[in-house]
Amino acid sequence: MKQPLPGAWAAIPSVDALLRAPAADALVTQYGITAVTAASRDVLAKIRRSIREAKAVEISKEDCVDAVAKNLEARMAPRLVPVFNLTGTVLHTNLGRAPLPQAAIDAIALTARGASNLEFDLKTGRRGDRDAIVEERLCRLTGGEAATIVNNNAAAVMLVLNSLANRKEVPVSRGELVEIGGAFRIPDIMSRSGTKLIEVGTTNRTHLKDYAEAVGPRTALLMKVHTSNYEIQGFTAEVSERALADLAHSHELPMAVDLGSGALTDMTAFGLPHERTPMETLADGADLVTFSGDKLLGGPQAGLIVGRADLIARLKKNPLKRAIRCDKMTLAALDTVLGFYENPERLAEEVPSIRLLSRKADDIRAQATRLAPAVANACAGHAMVEVVDCMSQIGSGALPVEALPSAALALSPDLPGKKGRGRVLKRLATQLRNLSVPVIGRIEDDRLLLDVRCLEDEEGFVAQLSQLSNAAS
Repeated sequence: MKQPLPGAWAAIPSVDALLRAPAADALVTQYGITAVTAASRDVLAKIRRSIREAKAVEISKEDCVDAVAKNLEARMAPRLVPVFNLTGTVLHTNLGRAPLPQAAIDAIALTARGASNLEFDLKTGRRGDRDAIVEERLCRLTGGEAATIVNNNAAAVMLVLNSLANRKEVPVSRGELVEIGGAFRIPDIMSRSGTKLIEVGTTNRTHLKDYAEAVGPRTALLMKVHTSNYEIQGFTAEVSERALADLAHSHELPMAVDLGSGALTDMTAFGLPHERTPMETLADGADLVTFSGDKLLGGPQAGLIVGRADLIARLKKNPLKRAIRCDKMTLAALDTVLGFYENPERLAEEVPSIRLLSRKADDIRAQATRLAPAVANACAGHAMVEVVDCMSQIGSGALPVEALPSAALALSPDLPGKKGRGRVLKRLATQLRNLSVPVIGRIEDDRLLLDVRCLEDEEGFVAQLSQLSNAAS
């Protein structure tokens, strides 16, 4: 009941009274006395604030216990939850990038359950190196002499620079001084690693002579950086990896390449544009190559470094390596995913990211057509639904200007004119995000597009559409 304000203060129950309420027993059994007590205090504090602001509030003991239950449910709910990625961006950084194969998930669970040989050599009975879990396989796949693993590619670049170029100079083309997601910039990473950046060339054109003129007594290495998330077109020039490696070696310097996306196979085999691989980069003379585990490779978040054994040994001796090393679960998943690359004929079957990227447009449209009636029924009275052709993105800086033909369910507000369409679309998007498994689409051209390229759990998606019955109302 709404309590009149004059008597509100006296009507507020105590924490002890709430804990003695019969309905509180089940809460204490489920959440524990400490959590229920804290939630009760939160609820009562909110009531007091409302009274001070002259707002009518629910003060009965029963209403307060109900509020405590809702508080606990929200407090104890997991913050990291699965979502349906219908944005059209396959490797979506904000949505966790590459989905893992079931075998990798099983490997994580098995490793997390108990003890493992993370840093224990089963042959000798002595302490081992956790990199050994994946190093041999990585070297076999890439042609590198040695390998080491850290927690992401930015960390890999920092480790290379801090180990080999601390308080020294590294020339980098101005056209490669990129900013990646979350406002992390290559110049900032270089600065934090203790390296002095020497900018060479211009934004659109850099020549070999620009690097040659920048080499001096304090130069530690030469480096190329993958231009993540954009591509310069038109009047351009860049130095090939082979030419830069030859220049570096003529000065007895190493050459490192931040490759970024890290495809471990020829993507053209799956109908996708070619992406430079670590194998090609090493074959062209690079001494170290860094790349990500959770982009085109299709594994967990990790930064992989492959190349010359003597340089890798220097990286491993750096105390920074321990601070940015991978845990046992990441290594278990990575080892499993790398194993699939030794059987490339089954990659699209085993690695979800490659399977999703290589889906045929006709198959995607057929799926959208199957789903359209169910979505239209759930949105009846609020939005019209049609199947439209659209373009998907690869995402996470991989092949940044390439688009993949796809199909989407287009939700258009069921309104006679344009007035209010934006408001209805935002409500629809919010309602989709509030489903049991949130659905994330994109608003484009006055429509909410649900690109189904990445939708594999069709049954689960349809099962929760009934929750949309009040969408945009």
